[in-house]
Amino acid sequence: MKIFIVGGAGYIGSHMVKVAHKANHEVITLDNLSTGYQDSVLYGEFEFCDILDSDRLNGLFVQHQPDAVMHFSAYSLVGESITEPYKYYKNNVVGTLNLLKVMVDNSCKKFIFSSSAAIFGDPIYTPINEEHPTRPINPYGKSKLMVEEILKDFDIAYGLKYISFRYFNAAGRDPEGELNERHDPETHLLPIIMQAANGQRKSVSIYGTDYDSFDGTCIRDYIHVNDLADAHLKGLDYLNDNSVQSAEFNLGNGHGFSVMEVIQKVKEITNKDFKVLEEGRRVGDPSVLVASDSKAKEKLDIQLLYPGLDEIIKTLM
Repeated sequence: MKIFIVGGAGYIGSHMVKVAHKANHEVITLDNLSTGYQDSVLYGEFEFCDILDSDRLNGLFVQHQPDAVMHFSAYSLVGESITEPYKYYKNNVVGTLNLLKVMVDNSCKKFIFSSSAAIFGDPIYTPINEEHPTRPINPYGKSKLMVEEILKDFDIAYGLKYISFRYFNAAGRDPEGELNERHDPETHLLPIIMQAANGQRKSVSIYGTDYDSFDGTCIRDYIHVNDLADAHLKGLDYLNDNSVQSAEFNLGNGHGFSVMEVIQKVKEITNKDFKVLEEGRRVGDPSVLVASDSKAKEKLDIQLLYPGLDEIIKTLM
């Protein structure tokens, strides 16, 4: 298939480009390079484009006529979304709405959306399944949930079929070493810890040690970025079956690890010690986010290549 990978110059998007190319799809990356890097797009074509630019988007759809779109083009920093909600609603909601309208205008009716576990807010129960109430506690999560609601309406009105993948914590990197995380500033826990283990940072900070967990630190579910990419390809296969309906899936590994556990695991695997600082909580961080992956396994036949924290960490070494 010919796939537009919107946001394909970013961390998850660039891994998606490589995995889709290796699966013999024709990939075209659309990115405004606000947080991505063009040299991370190793395969297929690259088109500079901002999803807020409807005219540019329409021209690219007319030119390339893609069969499907995968959307990775959201701003995703929880803290920043609280201090700059306009930025998040404009890009994540208005930009996505522009993209969907252009898709419909050009009869492109298959869409895979990178949603987030942030739509659930503070969980009522764990592991979190797809029926869990959606109660986001920050603008980032709210922007993702707004798009999910828009997608339901576009399906009913225009026949646009979609999958929303609610990511938990994407982690790891390309095992062949061609791709890496390049966030500036880096906010993801595992690469920060690895930087400390490699001597690139003087310390690692734990934000909150009084959460409702066994050791007081936040618990998160980590899924390898290549497993996310593989799930997207299986989602595309799912949408190609004309008998199926649009759907939402949680993507995680079904197991949670506390911040302190992750730190200790990196120290153990790398055999490196480093300073750990305890600081206050960050606004908008739930205590526990762990996925139920039962629906994805049943409907999409998801089989994780990197099911454990050890395997994920080793791809970062």
